[in-house]
Amino acid sequence: MTTLSDITTYRLIPVVVLHDSARADDLADALVAGGLPVAEVTLRTPAAVESIRAMAGRGDVAVGAGTVLTPEQVDLAVDAGASFIVCPGVRADVVTRAQDRGVAVVPGCVTASEVMAAQALGLSTVKFFPAAQYGGPDTIAALSAPFQGVDFIPTGGVSSENLADYLRLPSVPAVGGSWMVAPATQPDRDMTEVAGLCAAAVRAARAV
Repeated sequence: MTTLSDITTYRLIPVVVLHDSARADDLADALVAGGLPVAEVTLRTPAAVESIRAMAGRGDVAVGAGTVLTPEQVDLAVDAGASFIVCPGVRADVVTRAQDRGVAVVPGCVTASEVMAAQALGLSTVKFFPAAQYGGPDTIAALSAPFQGVDFIPTGGVSSENLADYLRLPSVPAVGGSWMVAPATQPDRDMTEVAGLCAAAVRAARAV
């Protein structure tokens, strides 16, 4: 079973949007080659579920589903092989469905009330999304004062330029971002570019 510790080992979670599941295996190759074998595949495209299936079936990449909005999407993702679920907000029935299916779940929170709602569901790790629009590192630092023991994974506006500002916070085990996998969305781009970007991101995270 994939745990949150497994997911945050590299301190980076690539957020992947794929429009063609035929590119999923090549993307997985690039992630592994770049030393970052983890991916959150967002359910924003018709190719997402098959992309999760292709990547999860390899066994060498921890694959989760992002932008999960309903319990039914939890089932679709887990049935395809997703080992963790990421949501943009807190919805109790989505969280409990993921828990029932035995996979890690990280709901989005940006307010104290939302963090408390996540805690009430037994969670101690949440997604801080969209990070840039809700005050970034300063807001996470402020929330961490009353919510000691809660970890935040910021996503949204995180980049190679500011990832250190987030990773220096004790309450931030990892950040989510798309900059290292962005070329994968374009059919004419070579996946070796992704491998290079992933390797650079890993080096940057380790340097913090």
